[in-house]
Amino acid sequence: MKGVERFLKALNREEPDRVPIWELIIDRPVIKSLYGDISYADVVEILDLDGITAGEDVKMREIEKGKFVCEWGITWGITEFGVVYPLKGPIKSKKDLIDYQPPDPDADYRLNTLEEYIDRFKGEKAIVLLSHDAFEFSHYLVGGMANLFRLYYKDPEAAHTLAEKIVEYKSRVIERAIKAGADVILSGDDYADKNGPLVSPRMFKIFIMPYLKRVVDTAKRYGKPFIKHTDGKIWKILDMIVATGIDGLHPIEPCAGMDILKVKRMYGDRICVIGNIDCSYVLPLMSPNDVEEVVKETIAKVAPGGGYILSSSNSIHPGVKPENFLVMIKAAKRYGRHPISEELIREYGKRNFYSKIFKF
Repeated sequence: MKGVERFLKALNREEPDRVPIWELIIDRPVIKSLYGDISYADVVEILDLDGITAGEDVKMREIEKGKFVCEWGITWGITEFGVVYPLKGPIKSKKDLIDYQPPDPDADYRLNTLEEYIDRFKGEKAIVLLSHDAFEFSHYLVGGMANLFRLYYKDPEAAHTLAEKIVEYKSRVIERAIKAGADVILSGDDYADKNGPLVSPRMFKIFIMPYLKRVVDTAKRYGKPFIKHTDGKIWKILDMIVATGIDGLHPIEPCAGMDILKVKRMYGDRICVIGNIDCSYVLPLMSPNDVEEVVKETIAKVAPGGGYILSSSNSIHPGVKPENFLVMIKAAKRYGRHPISEELIREYGKRNFYSKIFKF
C-alpha cells in the first residue's frame, strides 16, 4: 500500500496495512546530524514516511542581523537553529486594523514548495498543506496575545474584522492548494499550553471556533480531509474543536495531560488520533529502548481498528536525539502492522509509561 493510501485510510478511521508515519516538522539540526546537508523532502523519501508537510511560501526581508519582516508586516527573530518566532506586529491602532490588508493569496510563488512536493510525491505520499485559521495570525499582527485578548474584551467587532481578513486569505490559499494537488489540509494554530486553553471556552466559541470551522468547511467543499494541530491541554475545548468537522487531531501531547486512549474512546467514531510519542522528554532524553516501549504501548492502545497516525507529540525539533527519531520510525514499522498483534495488545494495552515521568 502506498503512503498516501495508508494516510487517507487512517484519516477515514479505517485500517491500512500498517500504521502511517508522518511528522509535521523535522528541523534542520536533526536532518543534518543524520544525513548532512540534504532536504526535508529527501529525508521523507529516505525514511519512507507516509506524508510530507508543505507550508505556504512567504517572502521575508532582513532588516538587521537576525531580524526579518514578512509580507504580513510581522517582524520575526530567528534562533541559532533556524526556528523563527514573532517579535512584533504592524497593527497598533484601530485605524491600522481597518486599513490592514493581508498579502496576495494568489501570488505566483505562494505554493512553490507545495508544488515541488506534488511533482515529486503525488500519488505516493500524502501531501499535507500546513495552513492556519485566524487565532495565531491575529495575535502576531497585533503584537502579542495580551493585545489580542484586550481586543476581544474592548472591541470584539474589531477582533472579528481582523479574523475575517485572515481567514479569507487562508481559505483562498487552501482552495489553491487543493486545486494544485494537496491531499490533506492542516491548521497549525495553537490554542493551549500544558495548563489549559489560552482563552475560556466561552471566548473560544465566540472568537476562534467560527474561523476554524470556516477553513475546515473550505477543505470539505473540495472533499479533502482536515487535521487540526494544537499543542497543550485542550480537554475544555475539545468538544468544540471536534464539532467543526475536523478529521484528525494532532499532536495530543502527553506532557500536557492529553491521554490519547481517552481521546480515541471519546471521539474515535469521528476523528483519527495523531501523534502522542513524547518529544518533550522521551525523544530528547531517554534511551532508544524507552522510545521503543512508548511506541509499542501507543500502538497497542490506539492502533487496533485503525484511525491512528503515528508521529511525535509536536515535531522533531532540535532537542530530539536523532537516534531516537530513527528508533521511533523503525519500531512503528515493526509493530504497527495491521491487524495489530494480539500479544502486543495484551502485554502493552494496559501499561502507562507516561505516568512514570509526567505527574498531573
